[in-house]
Amino acid sequence: MPTSSKLSGRTAIVTGASKGIGASIARHLAAEGASVIVNYSSSKEAADQVVAEIIAEGGKAAAVHANMSKQADIERLFAETKELYGQLDILVNNAGVYDFAPLEQITEEHFHKMFNLNVLGLILAMQESLKYFGGDGGTIVNVSSVVATYSPPNSGVYNATKSAVDGLTRTFSKELAPKKIRVNSINPGPIETEGVHAQGLTDKFREMGAALPLGRVGQPADIATGVVFLASDDSSWMTGETLYITGGLR
Repeated sequence: MPTSSKLSGRTAIVTGASKGIGASIARHLAAEGASVIVNYSSSKEAADQVVAEIIAEGGKAAAVHANMSKQADIERLFAETKELYGQLDILVNNAGVYDFAPLEQITEEHFHKMFNLNVLGLILAMQESLKYFGGDGGTIVNVSSVVATYSPPNSGVYNATKSAVDGLTRTFSKELAPKKIRVNSINPGPIETEGVHAQGLTDKFREMGAALPLGRVGQPADIATGVVFLASDDSSWMTGETLYITGGLR
């Protein structure tokens, strides 16, 4: 690491990057030459481990705490990024929360827990990024979910948040194009992460994967490589797009 120079000289913020998909995204961006801010909310030890792994492989990274549903934290995250690396070129909005519940069990707390982070936090992060992208613009990658269109039972509020992410991606891509800022989203299918293992869902996810057209559950690296593509000049004529990486689930 770096294995190539696709993102050499660029700085990236990856929110929710201490574990799972976010951690893999951070590692892959660093492997392509980017200096990476590994954002975390509660898992400092895990974030420090991701940073240590990146540095051990010759990359550049730093862990920065911020609750991505809090404006003051978001402002501090971007300010610290500027202080550490002097610029911002890539924002990956990966931080999010999911909690499934049937209609009868949806509460105000359930609703706001997800909308405050998955939607409002994403808006606030994109808003703040405009203060830091330079004259050459930048790129924003929003991590959404196949749930936005697959719409399984009991996913009502989570579905609504990710549908909102897809809509915001399309809208802001048009608003920000004149500033040379590209905005795209990635919609993962079922991904086997630490969270899946911790919740005892490993077997269930692998069964889901076996039933997919490509015959396996997704891994964080499957999403991370897509983020590298959208963050790099390889996708320079793409904005407002939603990239589905789902093993064939639609």
